[in-house]
Amino acid sequence: MLRVISGKYKGKRLRMVMNERVRPMPHKLKETLFNIVQFDIPDISILDGFAGTGSLGIEALSRGAGEVVFIDEFYPAVKAIKTNIERCEAGSLTRVIHKEFNRAVIMLSKENKIFDLIFLDPPYLLVEKRDPLKVIYKREILSKGGIIVLRHHFKTRFESKYFELKRKMRVADDVLEFYGYEEIEALEKG
Repeated sequence: MLRVISGKYKGKRLRMVMNERVRPMPHKLKETLFNIVQFDIPDISILDGFAGTGSLGIEALSRGAGEVVFIDEFYPAVKAIKTNIERCEAGSLTRVIHKEFNRAVIMLSKENKIFDLIFLDPPYLLVEKRDPLKVIYKREILSKGGIIVLRHHFKTRFESKYFELKRKMRVADDVLEFYGYEEIEALEKG
């Protein structure tokens, strides 16, 4: 069962997607993640990429995020996200995009959208074959001091050429990696 851990939607049950393409973040891992980012969340703009059930974005909204944009290309996941947003009555703070991730980021870039925090929970094979941070970097949708949180399996070998790894932690079979701009590069872009 999937629930919101804390905040104004605490305890709300979220709709699951019964398909192997959707892997909700385990409760312990989600709790660890939000213990790290909780003080950065109030009033910021968040992108929940490869959103699945929308659990991460909804948790962020529950803790005071200003807005969350959800992206998923799998239609059953998009339906679940919309249902979960309705259950929390958070529609005015959200946008759900039913598109492939790179295309959605390109679209958001053309709209001049910038995010302070980006959650990425892509299929594990996608992490190995393509760098999902590349399009974020090229389209400049991460704010100067923003953070990208990438979840992947501990056996996955990944190194981004586009952002600096700020923190890495393993919980069971999952790894959370926190990326941001290098200090010098962030100043040059500004």
